[in-house]
Amino acid sequence: MRTKDVALRAVLLGLALVLSWVESLVPLSFAVPGVKMGLPNLVVVFALYRLGWKDAGLLSLLRVLLVGLLFGNYFALAYSVAGAALSLLVMAGLKRTERFSIAAVSVAGAVAHNIGQIAVAVFVLETARLVWYLPALLVSGVAAGICIGLLGALLVERVKL
Repeated sequence: MRTKDVALRAVLLGLALVLSWVESLVPLSFAVPGVKMGLPNLVVVFALYRLGWKDAGLLSLLRVLLVGLLFGNYFALAYSVAGAALSLLVMAGLKRTERFSIAAVSVAGAVAHNIGQIAVAVFVLETARLVWYLPALLVSGVAAGICIGLLGALLVERVKL
């Protein structure tokens, strides 16, 4: 891999980490705890379309691990890894079909992320009662997915590598 390619991936990872930190400063959890804007997913969506699913997956995994180590705990890390992995699988699969817009792929990824997190929470906490939380997360995930998808589409169109 060329030095330029390594530097690009490092900059994208740094940007994802900064966006994670910025997101932690903006409390959106008024009625539903844990709701986030998904700002770091902008980097993942961009990487998916500009670099491919492997690089997007590596960026996503490294970001989740670093954010978990820097700002979180083991449970938060488990939830984030599950959400990020399911999200990437869904987004990569939909992108591959070439039938969906970037915004639609982003929305599907956001919804998959929420489903992955709830699935892990149900497993870890051994209670299916957490499923009641899913509708609120899905609504916020769709809203965030649309915003991130539209911004991502703009970046993919305008930023040439």
